Amino acid sequence: MAEADWKPTACILCECNCGLEVKLGGDDGRRLVKLRGDKAHPSSRGYACEKAHRLDHYQNGRDRLTKPLRRKSDGTFEEIDWDTAIREVAERLAAVRDAHGGESIFYYGGGGQGNHLPGAYSAGTRRALGSRHRSSALAQEKTGEFWVSDRMLGSATRADFEHCDVALFLGKNPWHSHSIPRARVTLKEIAKDPARTLIVVDPRRTETAELADIHLQVRPGTDVFLLAAILGVIVTEDLIAKEFLATYAVELETVREVLGAIDVDACAVRAGLDPALVRKTARVLAAAKALSSFEDLGVQMNRSSTLVSYLHRLLIFLTGSLGKKGSHYIPSPLVNIAGGASSRVSPVVGARIVGGLVPCNVIAEEILTDHPKRYRAMIVEAANPAHSLADSKGFREALRSLDTVVVIDVAMSETAQLAHYVLPASTQFEKAEATFFNFDFPENVFHLRPRLLEPPPGPLPEAEIHARLAEALGAVVEEDLAPLRTAMANGPAAYAQEFMARILGNPRLAPHAPTFLYRTLEIPADQKEGAVLLGLALKMAMEHPASVARAGFAGSTFEAAFALFSAMLERTSGVVFSVDEWSDVLGRIATPDKKIHLALPDLLTELANVLKSDAGPVDPAFPFVLSAGERRSFTANTIIRDPSWRKTDGEGALRLCTDDAAALGVVSGDTVRLTTKRDSVLVVVEVSDTMQRGHVSLPNGLGLRYPTEGGERTTGVAPNELTSATDRDPFVGTPWHKHVAARVERAT
Repeated sequence: MAEADWKPTACILCECNCGLEVKLGGDDGRRLVKLRGDKAHPSSRGYACEKAHRLDHYQNGRDRLTKPLRRKSDGTFEEIDWDTAIREVAERLAAVRDAHGGESIFYYGGGGQGNHLPGAYSAGTRRALGSRHRSSALAQEKTGEFWVSDRMLGSATRADFEHCDVALFLGKNPWHSHSIPRARVTLKEIAKDPARTLIVVDPRRTETAELADIHLQVRPGTDVFLLAAILGVIVTEDLIAKEFLATYAVELETVREVLGAIDVDACAVRAGLDPALVRKTARVLAAAKALSSFEDLGVQMNRSSTLVSYLHRLLIFLTGSLGKKGSHYIPSPLVNIAGGASSRVSPVVGARIVGGLVPCNVIAEEILTDHPKRYRAMIVEAANPAHSLADSKGFREALRSLDTVVVIDVAMSETAQLAHYVLPASTQFEKAEATFFNFDFPENVFHLRPRLLEPPPGPLPEAEIHARLAEALGAVVEEDLAPLRTAMANGPAAYAQEFMARILGNPRLAPHAPTFLYRTLEIPADQKEGAVLLGLALKMAMEHPASVARAGFAGSTFEAAFALFSAMLERTSGVVFSVDEWSDVLGRIATPDKKIHLALPDLLTELANVLKSDAGPVDPAFPFVLSAGERRSFTANTIIRDPSWRKTDGEGALRLCTDDAAALGVVSGDTVRLTTKRDSVLVVVEVSDTMQRGHVSLPNGLGLRYPTEGGERTTGVAPNELTSATDRDPFVGTPWHKHVAARVERAT
């Protein structure tokens, strides 16, 4: 095969979305037979982990949907044509809207790790229905961090690990979960450099912890005590960045008083650590020339998660680790997905809405009630909440009680099996697609992936599905489309002016701008779904003109935006769309007074309450702590449903330590019974010296039903059969998936 046979695309299994090149083959030419890292990709630069090489299992899954489905009265499904599906879905959702208000229609999803364009097009459908409430996987993970960052900084931050001298990972194993560019290369470079220090906080000795100079192996769920102790040392030993704080922060004395009173040794012991090691770590962090840090699901799906996010932010700011090379920065993304504080609450539970997202753990409560403002219908897109959210049994009950459930997906997921209508979508390789995880610095990268394959007969891209729904609901009509088509014939400048004046200038039409672009903007067919990017390019050129100009897109706002949009289409391995400078960062502090606000009174009160709380005895009925959903070599998001993609740990073993295995009388390969307050399951054991006593873990991504030649098969344990929706953070409702009380018994 010639070099020209390699086609550019990207991995869709984590937020890094590394650039890939693919060779197609097989009997029908639709198999992804060879994959390699794309050296032309400006961020990943040829890097790709082992998971990306298994993406053919996603593209050619056996449970692929190809026809719209409608549930019959007996619970089975029948195939229907697209015209019928669109008409009936629009009619049923409009009926719910007219009877109970658009706020009773809930939207979940909008894109996974690799497909964010559906979220842009779905906004039109939601606006046509008056749907205001939504959620996504981010509300299971990041909303505590978003909320804290917004209140303290007015913005979200990322970190420059390539140039730091001290790297700190909190509850994160980037060897498998990535999230930073070229993760394994970067980790190895830090680990082998004697002038750099790698610090890992994790109850398990992970692959990243194996590389670390300092591994703080905390007791599960005690990260708050460790961070409190570290901050206590930094304050009491006067290791704070005085000049930085005097210039850019307020309320230092308030937090200094609270942190200075912390009993460092007692907190270290509570976390299960040697106080001397904790003090040493605090001094290393404070002495860093450039500290980069990253918190992830190990702490964000754990007890006191929002409080931990606050203490982590205090560590960043008290050490002055913002706005200098190798530290933290405020990026210039195309879309701000890290929205923060809001006065809105959910209609029934009154749960805080952060970044526009209702906490996942309250959705079922919002439905299973007789409250007049309860959710009565749901649109689920590119997501599988019946499997991915806490207490799957309760969520399935909630879905069954709804008037109408519409699922837009590639495969017959666990959620789709409970829907009234299932609308088959093109895969991520059968349409143009992109993500808005654009957080690189100083060169920020965007990648519009061209369509790799023609979709088979039946499925439609989400952009087309939403355009048809908007038209069926009467929100987009031909008389509004015609002037744009006429303008398009007169060139891009005329089109842009008509679009700005007729669409963006009209409150009735502006919410449907993505659909108008999709229907009228003429661009190559294999990039059609990227039409919405013209609006984002205009927004970027208006909001960050200097950064866009440094990336090579200068001139007037229109000229810069069109040059950027053209580059997005032309550079099929990705484009650097903005170039920032470190001197820009501190000017992006977006609080009203442009200062970092160190003191958040509610969280300082919570810290005091947690520190004086009694650890209490372990419940003898549930003496173990289960981490439900650990990232391993062959786990990722659940869009790869075919279990044969896993080369190791095919059944998803329960990991436990050598001492616990001996006490139970089991060895690797034996079966045990794992019980929580929600359910009891049988699972195979893997005895591992990476675990500490009393701590067990299950991998994420298993427990999916998948068709085989002999019938349907479920491989491994679905972690959320064991979790409870009521175990959640008191501030933003994120789940405690990493801290589930459990019992492990030898199976007989």
